Amino acid sequence: MKKGGGVFDRYENKERKIDGVTKKKKMKRNMQRLGGRGGLSLETFANAKTRNDNYNPSLIKKQREFYKNAKCVRKYKKSINQQEQQSTPSTAERLLVGENETNEGEVTNQKNKNKKNARNLEELYTKKHEEQERARIEGEAMIQAKKEQREVAEARRRALKEKMYKKTRSGQPVMKYRIEHLLETIQGPAS
Repeated sequence: MKKGGGVFDRYENKERKIDGVTKKKKMKRNMQRLGGRGGLSLETFANAKTRNDNYNPSLIKKQREFYKNAKCVRKYKKSINQQEQQSTPSTAERLLVGENETNEGEVTNQKNKNKKNARNLEELYTKKHEEQERARIEGEAMIQAKKEQREVAEARRRALKEKMYKKTRSGQPVMKYRIEHLLETIQGPAS
């Protein structure tokens, strides 16, 4: 150790060791985070700010609602399955009635049930589709009507603006249109 160099050595050690981590380790971590010696890879650069670690209450609320709905649907399906099992005769009853007759009857009932379910589902699907189509057409008609109203109002305003900004040869405003406009505004609410 040099004479009078003790102070320098102390500062040098502090610089190397920051918060219990040496400078080399810190640099190594940064290099790994940035993707090695060549800098950022294209993928790392693209995903650098896409990670959303922020607290988002609306997103949490949506997730909670989704899981709640899924839970309700699961319970509903489970209860339907239980009802179906209760409605089908137990094995003891089958033996009493005669297994062959019930099996054949069950097979035909099952086929008929499947056909009815398919027909019902198809009807529901077509009804839902028709309602959606009707709603879409009504929505488009409303949008079109609003668009036309907007265009009419814009044309009216444009014409009024044109009249109000008209000037004489000497550059003075033409008062005829302005007075007409004032009269219309005064008479409008009264009539």
